[in-house]
Amino acid sequence: MTLPNLTAEARNSALKKALAMRQERADLLVDIKNGEVTLQDVLRRDDPVVARTPVRRLLEALPGIGKIRAGQILNEFGISETRRVQGLGTRQRERLLALFPADA
Repeated sequence: MTLPNLTAEARNSALKKALAMRQERADLLVDIKNGEVTLQDVLRRDDPVVARTPVRRLLEALPGIGKIRAGQILNEFGISETRRVQGLGTRQRERLLALFPADA
């Protein structure tokens, strides 16, 4: 699949949009790390920022979860290393929510 030829204006617009999305995603992950947003809040959201966030990065942002534990959870739940939140199945979401309850 080849990329479309974009005008300079269209390319700049796309770059700005991508930068804004990356910044929103980074802000979301910081909020999760600081405990301002829970996993339940994130999984309830229906926006492209959350949808395009890799599950591994989401797990690593949770307090007390590092790279090793995140990898173990992904493996245990049968979630691909490259899976994004939008691609999680219903059972996978339920298992993640059970592992990280809101009141914990």
